[in-house]
Amino acid sequence: MNVNTVGNQFCRRLKPTLSARIRALSTIAELNKLRNTHQVDANDVLKECWGNIKDRGKAINAYISVEDKDYLQQQASEAQTRWFKGQAKSVVDGVPIAIKDNICTERMTTTCGSKMLEGFESPYDATVVKLLRDAGALIVAKCNLDQFGMGSHNVHSHFGHVKNPKNTDGHFHFSLESLPSHQRSAGGSSGGSAAAVAADLCFAALGSDTGGSVRLPASYCGIVGFKPSYGRISRRGLIAYANSLDTVGILAKDTHDAELIYDILSKYDKQDPTSMLPSMRERIEQEYADYYDKMDLDSLKGVRIGVPQEYRVKELDESIMEIWRMGIQKLQKLGATIVPISLPNTQYALPAYYILALAEASSNMARYDGMRYGHTAEKTTSDLLYADARTEGLGAEVKRRIMMGTFALSAGHYEDHFLPAQKIRRLVQTDFNNVFCMPNPLLDDAVADLSNASKVHAIITPGAISTAPLISKCIPEVDDPTQHTSVKSVDGFIDDVMTVPASLAGMPAITVPAGKSTVDGWPVGLQLLAQYGDEKTLLHVAKLFQS
Repeated sequence: MNVNTVGNQFCRRLKPTLSARIRALSTIAELNKLRNTHQVDANDVLKECWGNIKDRGKAINAYISVEDKDYLQQQASEAQTRWFKGQAKSVVDGVPIAIKDNICTERMTTTCGSKMLEGFESPYDATVVKLLRDAGALIVAKCNLDQFGMGSHNVHSHFGHVKNPKNTDGHFHFSLESLPSHQRSAGGSSGGSAAAVAADLCFAALGSDTGGSVRLPASYCGIVGFKPSYGRISRRGLIAYANSLDTVGILAKDTHDAELIYDILSKYDKQDPTSMLPSMRERIEQEYADYYDKMDLDSLKGVRIGVPQEYRVKELDESIMEIWRMGIQKLQKLGATIVPISLPNTQYALPAYYILALAEASSNMARYDGMRYGHTAEKTTSDLLYADARTEGLGAEVKRRIMMGTFALSAGHYEDHFLPAQKIRRLVQTDFNNVFCMPNPLLDDAVADLSNASKVHAIITPGAISTAPLISKCIPEVDDPTQHTSVKSVDGFIDDVMTVPASLAGMPAITVPAGKSTVDGWPVGLQLLAQYGDEKTLLHVAKLFQS
């Protein structure tokens, strides 16, 4: 009898109520406590996740493809053997994790939620996937998304809408599939990743965040969504939407789990030209060392939290404002000093973001012509060889964004739109640098100003302007004429207003569950921001806030 068999039998003798323990899946940290005392093993956890996928997966539509069950069981058994021997590869060894379907995986297709790449098999794993596999994680599935990451509500996927798995009573509403009026958005574009975590289909998931695509779904689904600083996590294998903005993000049950996965993924990658250099990583640690050494891990004493007045936009629901105020009070109780701040140029961040992101998208999408990459048209109806392939392969929202981006880059409009947007981006970055007491390591002349009472260590804002909207309210008329709504495609752009400033500045941001709306009972998340490269302060504040 091998060690793995003995270990599994030993575990089963100690866990007569195992199914009840893991039916509502715990966090990674809690799971590892049970595994360390042999009260649960990787095979049982995988079985529970697999059961949830079978029971809820179709109704929620969070997954586009699922890994082979026999392969996963083999990987789980090997992970369990390592845990039994005390040789686990990492804290995620044997833990089910899902991957957004615009991140390349060798074993499963990578579709970007689009017919253009339907059935596409990548010849390699993205760096983040490789790091997770090396750490022993079980990559269970690929998550649904708005096509090529272009959307805020996951209603633009070739594989159907993702439905928010939570209801006002905290239970799953997958049984309400026949009641469209009760279906709410899971957010986008990483809605599949967020819904999978919220519905216990996995312990954590990777997403991508260009302008809020991790943080917005996290707020809607009542989980944690973490976007690190641009360059902290490798983008190799992430299919590009907007190169200067795209960031791999993490969705998890709590902040501690997000930090565990971040520690595994935050590595320099020489194959990614945008990866933060080791010298920069060391410089940040050295410049912040004194502050980090004095950090009180049990409270926020000595930490100043900024509240920007410009985030009180007219579209912000009063119920969100109420939870924002409660969040500020909670930070005060934890010992933080609240400081009113002004970020005057953030009011221009949203239009600047959409000019820049769509311009980059227009350039990136040019490669999908049906000859070099992507879907090939069955019939040719145009003299342009690529026209039919792009017409058939790309969804309405992707086409719309390509056209807007092409317009911004065209002669006569480049100077009127694209260049001013770049200037606004720099002004937004400067606004943040002016209010943080920590220096921006990208600036050679920046110095710390820790004693200045008007400067802050972190910022708190709403994570979204509302709770999860009804899916029927998110589908533009042009995409679904049967809806008979007055919804326009650009109406969804405003939902990113809270998240895009941090994306333009490249700084770390995290959405943390903060309560439920007093109006409709749905989850509300608050967003915390920190200086570029200062993930340590951000996660410290977020962990205490969520606790």
